[in-house]
Amino acid sequence: MSDAGLTFRPAFELRELIAARRVSPVELTEACLRRIEALNPHLNAFLTVAGTRAADEARQAEQSVMRGDNQVRLLGIPISIKDLEPVAGMPCTRGSLVFRDYVPDYDEIAVARLRAAGAIVVGKTNTPEFGRLGTTENRLGEDCRNPWNPDTTTGGSSGGAAASVAAGMVPIAQGSDGGGSIRIPSSFCGLVGIKATQGRIPRRGQGLLSWHPINFSSVGPMTRTVRDAALLLDLTAGPAPDAEPGTLPVAPSSYEAVVIEASANPDVLKGLRVAWTPDFGTAAVDPEVAAAVQASVEVLGRLGAQVVDAPIEINVDWLWQAYFTITAVKTSQSFGKLLDQKREQLTDYVIGDISLGRRVTADRYHRALCEIEQHRAAVEALFEHCDILATPTTSVTAFPHRKNPGVIGGKHVDRRWGFYPFTFPFNVSGHPAANVPCGFSKTGMPMGMQLVGRQGDEVTILKAAAAFEAVMPWSGYRPPEALAGARPA
Repeated sequence: MSDAGLTFRPAFELRELIAARRVSPVELTEACLRRIEALNPHLNAFLTVAGTRAADEARQAEQSVMRGDNQVRLLGIPISIKDLEPVAGMPCTRGSLVFRDYVPDYDEIAVARLRAAGAIVVGKTNTPEFGRLGTTENRLGEDCRNPWNPDTTTGGSSGGAAASVAAGMVPIAQGSDGGGSIRIPSSFCGLVGIKATQGRIPRRGQGLLSWHPINFSSVGPMTRTVRDAALLLDLTAGPAPDAEPGTLPVAPSSYEAVVIEASANPDVLKGLRVAWTPDFGTAAVDPEVAAAVQASVEVLGRLGAQVVDAPIEINVDWLWQAYFTITAVKTSQSFGKLLDQKREQLTDYVIGDISLGRRVTADRYHRALCEIEQHRAAVEALFEHCDILATPTTSVTAFPHRKNPGVIGGKHVDRRWGFYPFTFPFNVSGHPAANVPCGFSKTGMPMGMQLVGRQGDEVTILKAAAAFEAVMPWSGYRPPEALAGARPA
């Protein structure tokens, strides 16, 4: 089997092949490392490649398989980890020159769980400094490039994770999402990406980032199939004794089982109420993207879902100011001392964010908290009228590097965030949300539909995503042959 023939397979299939001794963990890991060696110089998806360590772990996994000790669910499956998350013994730059030489001695909780399940970490993926952008650019090297068109961005901040999966360098990746950082690059790169309910996947709450009482960020899966995303949720969700405050106490028994059942059940969406909006009433969106999402919602309707009207209106400009006020204060709290000590090593955008955070008054901070609570209540009330909300994931498809659009759909937008007005509102509210691929633009770039569910209800999102995938499969589509294999006819 060719390298691409292995690395583009879903993790759940690879797991079965490894258990049946038809594929060796060593063979699979070597295939991933060869593709990383060939493609990473062009895509800049990885900041660190741990080839020797990964090869050693693959040999250990193969020995386990040969002994018949292969019950762990990711045994021998390579994975990439975003370079905001600590992996013991690997550099954790957080996308910053300041921490270029920092090597933690512990695994983040989700990382530890994935490794305990047999996953082999082949490297740490590219991210903007401290995850503070919706594109992946920093001072450590070249921008991360989109495998579908290397002249365009992957989005961010989990851009390297998205590129690593989209180009078939690894089958699965872990990202994190504080304003859309899983869903944006998943949309731009044609992947499934899930931000679970806030607190569903625990975080350690210590290390370089100071804990903050308002936390919008969550780690989560980035994969080519809904089932793989559900598998990673299964392995990472649930309480932990050393987690930060706010972790949810219980997780459902098996997300993967939900997806398997939904994929095989043609009636799974009957009675499900789906509301959709192209723009929240205030956001800018490219008409081609809006049309693709509308067509996808119609597919859900043909599958039995009831497409309903619901009161959907979010003032995204107003909400962004509250959101950005809180996140700038958190950035200043965590990294403010670097502005005085190592300013010359920081990116301009982090300098600006820290400076803003220092200027926020107690009155403005309090108002931002009140505005966030108003928004959370409004989103919660929305789900009295529907079970799922569908929106575009991003307002546009991937655009050229460092040329963020200033006008979208005829409307002037803020260049920093105007292309992702649909994602950060659900970090603010804490609701679970997923990107699912929903087609390609006229220029051949992926487009994504966002599915949002009630607090704690990842199950309904996964059911809808699995049913949609069953009739509109996307995992066989690949970037241009020069990078990752030909797209099927």
